[in-house]
Amino acid sequence: MTKGGMESVEVFTSEGKGRGLKAQKEFLPGDVIFAEPAYAAVVFDSLTNVICHTCFKRQERLHRCGQCKFAYYCDRTCQRAAWLNHKNECSAIKKHGKAPTENIRLAARIMWKIEREGSGLAEGCLVSIDDLQNHVDSFGEEEKKELRADVESFLEFWPSQSQQFGMQYISHIFGVISCNGFTLSDQRGLQAVGVGIFPNLCQANHDCWPNCTVIFNNGNHEAVRSMFHTQMRIELRALSKISPGDELTVSYVDFLNVSEERRKQLKKQYYFDCTCEHCKKQIKDDLMLAVKEGESKPSAETVKEVIQFSKDTLEKINKARMEGLYHEVVKLCRECLKKQEPVLGDTNIYLLRILSIASEVLSYLQMFEEAADYAKRMVDGYLKIYHPNNAQLGMAVMRAGVTHWHAGLIEAGHGLICKAYAILLITHGPSHPITKDLEVMRVQTEMELRMFQQNEFMYYKMREAALKNQKIQVMPEPSNETTPSLFHKKE
Repeated sequence: MTKGGMESVEVFTSEGKGRGLKAQKEFLPGDVIFAEPAYAAVVFDSLTNVICHTCFKRQERLHRCGQCKFAYYCDRTCQRAAWLNHKNECSAIKKHGKAPTENIRLAARIMWKIEREGSGLAEGCLVSIDDLQNHVDSFGEEEKKELRADVESFLEFWPSQSQQFGMQYISHIFGVISCNGFTLSDQRGLQAVGVGIFPNLCQANHDCWPNCTVIFNNGNHEAVRSMFHTQMRIELRALSKISPGDELTVSYVDFLNVSEERRKQLKKQYYFDCTCEHCKKQIKDDLMLAVKEGESKPSAETVKEVIQFSKDTLEKINKARMEGLYHEVVKLCRECLKKQEPVLGDTNIYLLRILSIASEVLSYLQMFEEAADYAKRMVDGYLKIYHPNNAQLGMAVMRAGVTHWHAGLIEAGHGLICKAYAILLITHGPSHPITKDLEVMRVQTEMELRMFQQNEFMYYKMREAALKNQKIQVMPEPSNETTPSLFHKKE
């Protein structure tokens, strides 16, 4: 079954998993298998006035809708592009007196689209909204309560002159959002800013070691002529060689967790038992729970104690980060590393989590040398665990490269930036803003490296002068969330 731009994939029934997607032709790493615009999408409640409601880019100054005073856009181009989807919402918000929550807004946008186009197959979609999984029957008590509250709020917001839908159908739509909502990120890919529904992507099954990745592309409305504008979309990209007939899989969760934890998370959020190879055979679990090798191997009791200490410390770190107490975070990380280092192996996930936080926060505090040391150890561990073409690995290697560069460790910095660039070319593609940023850094560090190799003394003198004249670029403030996860779950 293929449709508008989807000729290279087909929907099939996957044994024990329901529907899945299969490749119709061969793909190589970095190939875009398909790109899909959102069926409907909304900005998160907390960010409605700093993110464009059309392309989801973060902008300094946004243009506000004069009618509802709720929606914001980059410029007239984005505002015009949004009108078809915003028209009904605009008058409903004015009538209601205020905008409802993101969940209600997304459900309403889906319903208005169904009112306009019907609930059959939309253009370019392999399945209809009616056929998407809702898992309402699997909801626990708490989720059912939330669902009832959402349906009530929706009915209060939904205009009487719009098409009226039955309670069961409205519940189906909320179930679809809960199970299939996809996280949309800003143009740097570092912050989750919204949620959207992409029916074709929903058909891709999960695998902890997938052959595809999904990247959100904000599109480009900056070209002078609108014929060169590109639409906001997700791209399904190949991570490894895929042959015709192979199932296309993506990972719904971060791999950096032992199989038992990943399975628990998948069961809780997506209502299925993961039967992928990595979970069945617990591949890489030994690395993620590694302990120090050598003469005096630590006792099981000591390992248990250190892991418990690490878990408690991570909770304290989260609290301190929430309050912006970054020096306290550093102190907690150093204490924890002191306890971990004699006991845990260099690929142990508890050690890697602390190294990751320490390097990020120290970079923000401009303590680059210590940050670089932790970043290097983190990357060395990640390289043994992650798929070589993993987007999260690429982003971590990029951060480590920038940290080394800031620390004046130009050789290691340039090497890491090149490594990150090679990964992101596959996961994000050459035209993604992150890859373009990285290309600029790659050229800059290459130039600096040549200067360093010709005359080390002169390189450091020039670097010193440059740092005196310009305020050193501050690293972005550490965020409390990890890289946005693939599918958005309402907490």
